[in-house]
Amino acid sequence: MIKQGIYAFVLLALFSCSDDNSTDAVLEINKFKGEVAWITSFGGSGDDTPRSVISTSDGGYAIFGYTNSTDGDLDSKTTNVNDYWLVRLDADGILLWSRTYGGSKDDRGQAVIETSDGGFAITGYAMSDDGDASNNEGFHDNWILKLDTQGNVEWEQSFGFSGHDHSYDLVESEGGALFFTGFLDITSARADGYTEKSYTLTRHGVGEFWGTQLNNEGELEWREYFGGTNNDRAHAVVNAHEGGYVMAGFSESDDFDISDPNGSYDFWVVKIDAEGQMVWEQSYGGSGIDIAQDIAKTEDGGYIITGSTISTDGDVAVSHGESEIWVVKIDAQGNMLWERTYGGSSFEAAESIRPTADGGFVIAGNAKSTDQDLSTNAGENDLWVLKIDAQGQLIWEQAYGGTNLEFGFDALETEDQGILVVGESNSTDLFPLLNKGGTDLVVIKIE
Repeated sequence: MIKQGIYAFVLLALFSCSDDNSTDAVLEINKFKGEVAWITSFGGSGDDTPRSVISTSDGGYAIFGYTNSTDGDLDSKTTNVNDYWLVRLDADGILLWSRTYGGSKDDRGQAVIETSDGGFAITGYAMSDDGDASNNEGFHDNWILKLDTQGNVEWEQSFGFSGHDHSYDLVESEGGALFFTGFLDITSARADGYTEKSYTLTRHGVGEFWGTQLNNEGELEWREYFGGTNNDRAHAVVNAHEGGYVMAGFSESDDFDISDPNGSYDFWVVKIDAEGQMVWEQSYGGSGIDIAQDIAKTEDGGYIITGSTISTDGDVAVSHGESEIWVVKIDAQGNMLWERTYGGSSFEAAESIRPTADGGFVIAGNAKSTDQDLSTNAGENDLWVLKIDAQGQLIWEQAYGGTNLEFGFDALETEDQGILVVGESNSTDLFPLLNKGGTDLVVIKIE
């Protein structure tokens, strides 16, 4: 049985109210408090990390990442290499079940969704061609699995060539298709005979945005890539408001599909239609390195993107320090509406952004600073959670960590308007948790 410890922070609210102020009292109780309700961790003596968390239809959560532990909470795992790892919790953080997927080589899970049939789809990148994996064409391939409600494999498919091909995110379309995105090592793919794009664009190089659509049985419907002669990688995707998909990541290129670059690395956002044809693309950034990690749809028909920037010019109006979280709001055509940076004098970066019921957003990432937008730091690097309003104004933030390294990878708003955040920690003094060895998967519920 998997062991876990949950530390409950008991909050007592003493108040009295008359009929005249009862409504105000209820509103006060329902407000976001920003206090830890509970915290728990999972792992073994190796390295255990999450990359994605979702709310599930039963009121609980699914957390997905990868692990190389073979003991502790992973005592049923037999090989000390990275495997995909899916953890199911109830609303109070109690473990329901946990499953690993992989083979004898390096397999790293990145994203999970709950599918319309109540099961799950998971994606990432994998080297294995044994165990749960039926095929591998070289180094890492995109590896996607369809699971039932209990995590049993219904089907799995691998897509790639002889180089490194990574998948980072996936969505289910309204029609039930699965679309996943990441990057394609186009140099290796060309050497393997991949010729699915016209001759005039065959000189693309290094890495490309790569999008693949499957039907609900895992059969390939189409795949397309986008980019230029340098390094271009998609990290996230959403279903577009009017059909198709919008991918976000970064581009180092200044040619072919990239029309208006700004500097070294830019946020790059690509809208494609339901058949994989490009509708528009936009770059955002300055002369430094700007890397987008996540994208979300907004209520006004646009999109919001987050990641990190070290630029101090171009589209970046305010610089706080060496690296900061950068949020860019765009309309349905990719035109920038506003941008904001968040951080202190040291290094900050965002990994995810999700909408909240009040029209704002919750951001998960990491921070080293102790000044400006940061109210506290416990050590080397902390997991950092922020709430911003619909216009990007910072309304709440909090760092969590011990004296060593913590990183936040994903967060969401819970049904009770709290926040659930997942990350990793290798600190031995992140109270009240006991480090199991290496890095542990950490879950924090904030009310």
